[in-house]
Amino acid sequence: MVGGSDGHFPITFAMFLLFRVAWFLQGFKYNLRRMDSRVRTLERLLEVTRNLSASLDFEPFLQSLVMTACELTSSEAASILQHDPADDQLHFVAAPHHQRDLLRAALVPLDGSVAGWAFRNASPLVVAEAKREKRHFKAVDQLTGDVTRSLVAVPLVFRGATLGVLEAINKTGDAHYTEDDVTILETLAAMAASALRERQLTLQVQTHQSERAELDRLKSDFIAITSHELRTPLGLILGHSTFLRELVAEEHYEQLDIIIRNATRLKEIVENLSNVDNYQTGAARVRERTVAMNQLVKDVTDFFVAEARRKNVTLQAEIAPGSLVVEGEEGKIAIILSNLIKNALAFTDPGGHIAVAAERVPGYVKVTVVDDGIGIPVSDLPRIFERFYQVEGHLTRKHGGMGLGLSVAKAMVEMHGGRISVESAEGKGSIFTVLLPVNRSQASAAEKVFLS
Repeated sequence: MVGGSDGHFPITFAMFLLFRVAWFLQGFKYNLRRMDSRVRTLERLLEVTRNLSASLDFEPFLQSLVMTACELTSSEAASILQHDPADDQLHFVAAPHHQRDLLRAALVPLDGSVAGWAFRNASPLVVAEAKREKRHFKAVDQLTGDVTRSLVAVPLVFRGATLGVLEAINKTGDAHYTEDDVTILETLAAMAASALRERQLTLQVQTHQSERAELDRLKSDFIAITSHELRTPLGLILGHSTFLRELVAEEHYEQLDIIIRNATRLKEIVENLSNVDNYQTGAARVRERTVAMNQLVKDVTDFFVAEARRKNVTLQAEIAPGSLVVEGEEGKIAIILSNLIKNALAFTDPGGHIAVAAERVPGYVKVTVVDDGIGIPVSDLPRIFERFYQVEGHLTRKHGGMGLGLSVAKAMVEMHGGRISVESAEGKGSIFTVLLPVNRSQASAAEKVFLS
């Protein structure tokens, strides 16, 4: 025992150890409580993150963030404000349930508000006593009837761009907001920023889709009106020109032939426009009959032989022996073949070669149009069958065309339940392949073969 001469109660070494152990246990319990609190916080944040990845609806998710902010920071209320570039102010997009409708029309300026400061500086701002803070925007309190005692605002930042602000007010028990509170709110703000950005992109996509739909409607209206209004006068021009050619002297044949040739070209354009419109609107139908592809491929190819000779291009048909029969509409299949051959002729230089081949493969008839022309750039291949799409401006000016032939061919093929594809390399030519099911029951089989 150790004693003192001043009369103090003697302290044993064992008592000293007990005091140290008690002090250690008290600190350990405090750290355990703090660790337990942080674990619960992390679990709650993880749950919110899972909700974000589950792609919940926009407004319910933001509301869940507001509720979580209140829960984890022990705040009376929280809200999310989004910046609107149109008026350069902050708008409430999430708030306590009993205040949502009230705050929906409220505007918070960037100047003279804590939220505005956090937004502009892209930095958190903690206010311990709101009544002494000049940047506190009191109009919201006047609107809601609440009294803001303390608040914290953190910016919503997504990839360097500040989109809005997350606010929490009135920490319970008149306590002050801590660094842990700011960290929690910053984590929730990152989720809110991600949700806001996703929402912005979704709205942009919807706007673009709406605009595209309107453009498609205008295109369709234009096609329908143009084809209707031009068909009758062109028919009259062709009819009277052909009639006059039988009456006038031979010296006028050349002039009349020019009229007939160009009117025929215009008629083809109008028919292409009409075919595209009918397919787009669903008005086109296939009148199914048995079509002998052997003869049809030969007849269509022979029709273009004279034009190929004028251009010094070799054009020939290569038809496999045996019966090549499909169920379809002969006129529409003829349009498919004609457009593919015309396309090949347009982009094959003098001295080139074009081969049209047809063969029977189980389930369908395969037709290919192969040329050794100028080919198609890789960047244009995905869009080659779009209506009005033209490969490179200088090629269009040189070879002519409106970019409708291939889109019409694709439409006609699909109406028969078939598929069309293209392989090409610049300077080496192109191969267009058409798969026409032998009958409708073979359409799915043809698709599988095509995709393989």
